[in-house]
Amino acid sequence: MTDPGHANPRRPLAAPLRYLLMAFAALCVALGVIGIFVPGLPTTVFILMAGWAAARSSPRFSAWLESHRLFGPMLKNWRETRSVSRRAKWSATVMMAFCAVILFLTTSKPWLAEAITAVMALVLAWLWHRPEPMPAPREST
Repeated sequence: MTDPGHANPRRPLAAPLRYLLMAFAALCVALGVIGIFVPGLPTTVFILMAGWAAARSSPRFSAWLESHRLFGPMLKNWRETRSVSRRAKWSATVMMAFCAVILFLTTSKPWLAEAITAVMALVLAWLWHRPEPMPAPREST
């Protein structure tokens, strides 16, 4: 019988599911990296999904993501406090706004631009409702 004060450890996943999650994590990292350069593609969301999938499929891949200089702090903030930095929020807002403008200027179907912009607005509303990480305490000298 397990101690009720301790969380039950996760059972290992079957190999095919583990490989699918690992592939999903790799795809999300690739899309997140592309999102750094392509307007409208959200980096933060893809990296958070990659962290989730890697944590369930590959301790090695998960450790790499957690120690990455760009992705690590984002994943740590999310894991510990479900928070997103103000910089990431502003970056997502600016990129999605830029993408929306391009959509409206280039599409021949305004309803499509409106629908995509509405989805981006919902994502931004969710993102801006997430708390921001607490600043690190300063060391006194």
